[in-house]
Parts: sequence; C-alpha cells; structure tokens
Amino acid sequence: MTVRKRSWREKLEDDKGLPKVEKIRGKLSKRWGTGTVVIPAPKEVDQMMRKVPKGKVTTINQIREALAGRHRATIGCPITTGIFAWVAAHAAEEDATAGKKRVTPYWRTLKSGGELNAKYPGGVEAQARRLRAEGHAIELGKGGRPRKVKDFQKSLAKL
Repeated sequence: MTVRKRSWREKLEDDKGLPKVEKIRGKLSKRWGTGTVVIPAPKEVDQMMRKVPKGKVTTINQIREALAGRHRATIGCPITTGIFAWVAAHAAEEDATAGKKRVTPYWRTLKSGGELNAKYPGGVEAQARRLRAEGHAIELGKGGRPRKVKDFQKSLAKL
C-alpha cells in the first residue's frame, strides 16, 4: 500500500486544533519565564508573513510578538512559529510552481538579528537574490555566503 505524501499546502491548511494558549510550565518556564504561550495555527503565521509589503522585512520574533498580542499571551511559541514559517515558505513555492502569481512573500521573513533562513526554498542564496531585487543590501558571512540583511531594522514592517 502506497501512502500519499501530503503537499505543503495541505500541511499549511491543517490547523491541528490550533491556535491554543497554554500556561508555561516545567522545563519551559526556565527558558521562557512565566505566563502563557500561544501555539499558533500554521495559517496564522502565513497570514502574518503575507502582511509584509515589498521593500520591507519582518523577523520571526516580530511575528511571535504580534501573535502573542492577538491572543493575549505572554509570548508566541518560538518552535512552532519557526516551523510554520518554514511550512508557509514551502507552500508558497509549491503554489508558484503550480502557476499562482500571488504567493506568500516568505523571503521577507528573517530570523532574529536579520539573518537569512537556510531552511527556506533555495537556501540563503535564493532568499538573498529576492531581497536584493526588492532593494535590500545583504551582508556576507564566511565563504562569501549571504548571511543577513544589512540595517534590517530600518526596513521592519509594522505587523
């Protein structure tokens, strides 16, 4: 029996019973402090990523803060928010391959500190290429590989 692999779009659409807000407990309280954490739905992360206009960028941490505010939680979960941004990026590439013109501009979502995301489709090189095309300067790291958006703070979008 062959098991069909789910598409990235299907993974993005599967809300897994999320979002939910939970009290921070146990080992996580040592890392995250006290209060509550929102575990967002994949589509919520995608919606935040879609809000970033051309010429602007955001960070995963900004998305986490916006989600926490939306759900009146202390923090947004760094693990699931990062995973769902990755899923949204791959779903966007899947959509582009299928001929869709308007896709989630995932390349505008950076890691903390303005760093590019090697886990996005095409890696840091593809993300840097798209960001340069929108007017951003890219700082290079070891071996001349694209590392981060220069002065990214000046281009942060309001979420």
